[in-house]
Amino acid sequence: MAPKAASKGSKKPSTKANAAAKATLKGVNSHKVRKVRNSATFHRPKTLTLSRTPKYPRKSIPHQPRLDAGKILIHPLNTESAMKKIEEDNTLVFIVDVKANKRQIKEALKKMYDVECVKVSTLIRPDGSKKAFAKLTADVDALDIAATKLQIV
Repeated sequence: MAPKAASKGSKKPSTKANAAAKATLKGVNSHKVRKVRNSATFHRPKTLTLSRTPKYPRKSIPHQPRLDAGKILIHPLNTESAMKKIEEDNTLVFIVDVKANKRQIKEALKKMYDVECVKVSTLIRPDGSKKAFAKLTADVDALDIAATKLQIV
């Protein structure tokens, strides 16, 4: 017997079902678009880098500052030329640590002797030690500092 034609009571498949059928035929990856590359070099993307969380400290205790004010200023110089600098140029002369820089010398003078410096000049002597010339501000007298705090005059 031949199959009967569709009767009036049956419905046509819905549009949703048609869309689903089309999607299954096309596949999932059919709508992918290839990215246009404008450069010939490839750079890896920056990914998440977490900060370190160490399980134990790498140093048991932090080291003390290698140069404190007492180590920077070794001793004042009281040669004839140094005395002339004190009297005429309002400048104190010190032998300082070779590793100390001008800013550290200035800070050490401020801490040890409560004097403000306008300028610090340094030189390395032939014997390998460092000499520092600290020009003091106009309101402070270098001769007074040398006599009271340094006891070299």
